[in-house]
Amino acid sequence: MSHTAPAVEATGLRKRYGTTHALDGLDLVVPRGTVHGLLGPNGAGKTTTVRVLSTLVRADAGTARVAGTARVAGFDVNTQAAHVRSRIALVGQNAAVDEILTGRQNLLLFGRLSHLGSAQAARRADDLLAAFRLTEAGGRPVKQYSGGMRRRLDLAVGLLLAPSVLFLDEPTTGLDPRARAEMWDAVRALADSGTTVVLTTQYLEEADQLADAVSVVAGGKVIAQGTPDELKGRLGGDRLDVTLRHTSDLAAAAELLRRVCGAAVDTDADRARLSVPVADRVGTLGRFLREVEETGLAIEDVTVRRPTLDEVFLRLTDPDRITTEAVA
Repeated sequence: MSHTAPAVEATGLRKRYGTTHALDGLDLVVPRGTVHGLLGPNGAGKTTTVRVLSTLVRADAGTARVAGTARVAGFDVNTQAAHVRSRIALVGQNAAVDEILTGRQNLLLFGRLSHLGSAQAARRADDLLAAFRLTEAGGRPVKQYSGGMRRRLDLAVGLLLAPSVLFLDEPTTGLDPRARAEMWDAVRALADSGTTVVLTTQYLEEADQLADAVSVVAGGKVIAQGTPDELKGRLGGDRLDVTLRHTSDLAAAAELLRRVCGAAVDTDADRARLSVPVADRVGTLGRFLREVEETGLAIEDVTVRRPTLDEVFLRLTDPDRITTEAVA
């Protein structure tokens, strides 16, 4: 297989637990050296996908291959699980480090469990402590670490054997904004070094910040994929947001927007806010403001912006939309 083969490639993955279809024909391709985000609501199949790809769970049907190095062809997760495990790492939602041991002792312990020699484990521990800005804290018990420091140490443990592919399942769950930013920096550094990263996340901003490409998962299959910008573009490019002074004007303002923009208007009655996709941001804004001046509507604020990944996520994973497309 060529050295340009994907780091991860899955076709038609299926996994059922009783009557529940956790995976229902999922397809996934992750190029080498990229960060790929798996987004989806709870129960969509994200974690099951990671567990299948990391050989923790066997799929009922379908194929999946995880690449080794650039010189080694992909390995089948079912028939060559040992080869896959030697080339990947998995960091789960909860830190797996020992709180009583120091940071360095944890790395030494996991290094020895990974069959590294004592000298090699020590060198690797020191290198990783430095890489994750934990050298000064390396001699302190982990129970004294902040949440962000624990997660960085957990990530360091996952990298002891320099994996080709790193799976991160909800890597920043429960972290405060500062600790989350520290983890983002660590993930970016990994990607820059050539490691392929596959991450699941509930934070849309996280995928927007980190992922080169995103797969939106719902009902056990990928329903949309692309770069964050490509997915945002599916909502019609720029959007015109209008906040009204009085909720009683919502209907009149929505009709005006439909007439000016020629598109469906999203209404948020609680915030007296309307939103509509626009193709010509400057021209549309000018026409709308002239109409507002003539009608006398009381406008609190008007902005033109790019759609957020949150909006894409909510639109793509809307149950009514998914059901309608499945029937069609």
